[in-house]
Amino acid sequence: MKITYSTLALATLMLCAQAATAQNINRRVVAIHDAGHALEVQTNDGQYVIKPYSTDIVETTFVPNGQAFNPVSHAVVLAPAIVKTSVRQTATAIEYRTAGIVVHITKVPFQISYSYHGKPLTSEQAGYQKSDTAESISFNLDTNEALYGTGARALGMNRRGNRLPLYNKAHYGYEDHSTQMNFSIPLVFSSKMYGIHFDNAPIGTLDLDSKKDNVLSYETISGRKTYQVIAGTSWENIIANYSSLTGRQPLPPRWAFGNFASRFGYHSESEARHIVDEFIRQQIPLDAIIFDLYWFGKDIKGTMGNLEFDRDNFPHPKAMIDDFAAKGVKTVLITEPFILTSSAKWDEAVQKHILATDKNQQPYTYDFYFGHTGLIDIFNPSARTWFWDIYKNLASMGVAGWWGDLGEPEVHPSDLQHATGSADELHNIYGHNWAKLIADGYKANFPTQRPFILMRSGSSGSQRFGMIPWSGDVNRTWGGLQSQPEIALQMGMQGMAYMHSDLGGFAGANLDDELYARWLQYGVFQPIFRPHAQEEVPAEPILRSQTAKDLAKAAIQLRYQLLPYNYTLAYDNNQRGTPLMRPLFFDEPNNKALLGASNEYLWGRDLLVHPVLQAGLKEAQIYFPARNNWFDFYTDQIYQAGTTQTVALTSDHIPVFVRAGAFIPMIDVIQNTSQYSTQKINLHYYFDAAVTASNGHMYDDDGTNPNAIEQGKFALIDFKSTLKQQQLAIDIGVTNGANHPALDRVVALSIHHLMKKPSKILVQRKPVEFEWDAIKKVVSVRVPINQSTPVRVSVQLAGINAS
Repeated sequence: MKITYSTLALATLMLCAQAATAQNINRRVVAIHDAGHALEVQTNDGQYVIKPYSTDIVETTFVPNGQAFNPVSHAVVLAPAIVKTSVRQTATAIEYRTAGIVVHITKVPFQISYSYHGKPLTSEQAGYQKSDTAESISFNLDTNEALYGTGARALGMNRRGNRLPLYNKAHYGYEDHSTQMNFSIPLVFSSKMYGIHFDNAPIGTLDLDSKKDNVLSYETISGRKTYQVIAGTSWENIIANYSSLTGRQPLPPRWAFGNFASRFGYHSESEARHIVDEFIRQQIPLDAIIFDLYWFGKDIKGTMGNLEFDRDNFPHPKAMIDDFAAKGVKTVLITEPFILTSSAKWDEAVQKHILATDKNQQPYTYDFYFGHTGLIDIFNPSARTWFWDIYKNLASMGVAGWWGDLGEPEVHPSDLQHATGSADELHNIYGHNWAKLIADGYKANFPTQRPFILMRSGSSGSQRFGMIPWSGDVNRTWGGLQSQPEIALQMGMQGMAYMHSDLGGFAGANLDDELYARWLQYGVFQPIFRPHAQEEVPAEPILRSQTAKDLAKAAIQLRYQLLPYNYTLAYDNNQRGTPLMRPLFFDEPNNKALLGASNEYLWGRDLLVHPVLQAGLKEAQIYFPARNNWFDFYTDQIYQAGTTQTVALTSDHIPVFVRAGAFIPMIDVIQNTSQYSTQKINLHYYFDAAVTASNGHMYDDDGTNPNAIEQGKFALIDFKSTLKQQQLAIDIGVTNGANHPALDRVVALSIHHLMKKPSKILVQRKPVEFEWDAIKKVVSVRVPINQSTPVRVSVQLAGINAS
């Protein structure tokens, strides 16, 4: 069977779109109709429908004459709100106004432009165009705006100047530069504080001013001619608006924030048992073990699609899974969407018609690295049922999470046919719909369990299925590490807040303890902590040199101490779409020097992280954002806001700093999250006389209930500081959900950066004993918290503290 690869289709698309002849040079307005919920603009060659979803989001659709509107979006789930609008028309123009975004239409020549609270955002350059092989739309850019988005790439934070394929494709062994990776998202954000989401699934291209003519263009082979303009008053607000449009990420299970044992791969039950027992014996925290493809076959090639435990090497899988669970360790299995013709399930797959087909409705087969294969047709209801039944049976055995690999799909010939379209029409949403299959299955069959869905490919909106993406088969080199913060920061802005990397690097047998330690130290402050690599050099710290092991163990223990802070970031992401990792320009959107920065970032709101991305460095130049002063997380040394300073590096950690006035909730080290408890919280407050008021919060639930927030089975613990003259007041209050059980807690409060011992400390107006560390300049006090009354801690400062 002849294979036509989609890279050829993309190349043709890119050439033809450049040569497209404008179809709409003479486009003109014929009539308008205010439909209440939308503005309908009839032109000589079609109809524009402009629909506000809110005052910050407006959708524009063009339906050419002779075509019908396709209302199905893979991405958008927000129902349009009732938005007050007004329409004003003159002889030359139309203005469609909301309280936020205003759409201005010039009648001749026809053009649409957008503004927000009086500030121009962007404008269509020419409207939709069509050639024989491609459709396109372009937008005008200012000369100095930076551009972000387009999915996972390693290009530098400002992606302007690139022409990028919208075609999910693995890049094995990439390092510090990659133009095409597993996740392509038709979304662009601008430093002018707006975004454009092209709401269409088929493959295409995004050109971010590669010709240096101040033009952004989107090109595609077919599909919906719909885009949304998203605006906001801050980056947090813009991301909240985009994630409300395409769906918010559910809370992951709390164990997902722990440490994983993973490699390519564990060959037997006895090997896996030994690994788990060694983590426990060496007292290195562990929450999950991930099984690569050897769980269903002895060999890499020829067995994909078996999807059942190989009983020769895994004779007692349920007992193994149960034993791990009793030790607090979850089991995660890899699955792929390919059924090889040599697989034990091939005949069944053919008989049940679950495979994608050729144009004669026969299973489409082809060769790739793992063997001669067919592809499960995720878009076929029968195939979805068949595939989910496999997941359901394994989940009933106790499997707690899923790793979906090769889901681009890795090889996806253009002439392959799915139930609802061609390969090129559906390629970019294959992984998206695969994640949906698992998420929907859990809601139906395991409604009290949060799914864990690790996948490397998806599209806009995939976050709403709980997808946890990773950055693919990165090289195990310093170049591989250097691209990881950028990839995670970009994807967090695009809704995929759990983008992370194979810690330590995946590809290549490179034994480099310094690289390994620095990558794991960075991993503490990125969404998922999962060392993973080809097995020639172990990814697990228990198998590394003593020096590397000690450094890794310290990083993993810190990861567990930060669980209350990190889990609260998950809550904030669920509620507002706020990324866990945030670019520095979130803090200073008008600082042009930060628009391309990814060598340091914010972990949540209050931790500033500077990964060590090169070998042998002794010092780092670190910029401290201008809103607040910053304290070294390890030494409490203060650094002034808005300055760049030289900071000495040490081998035992990367530079991390705490925002002045911040509350950082932590716990003692635990072996895994089954031991997690908030009955004792180690709360660190970073005092600065320049901060007269601040606040923070901490989220708590059982870590497993997918509907904890909706069912009122959660608690929010609020922290507030107020400084007046010589008095520092810290208020701690608990708000329980309607069905959350009362829990008395003890807060071990540590107040950092006090130059003198406080005169006294009152808790609820009663003097209490406290500890004073004159060297570290930290005061510590035990504060009981009950459910009925907020607690005030009053600290009487010595004069120098408040100066």
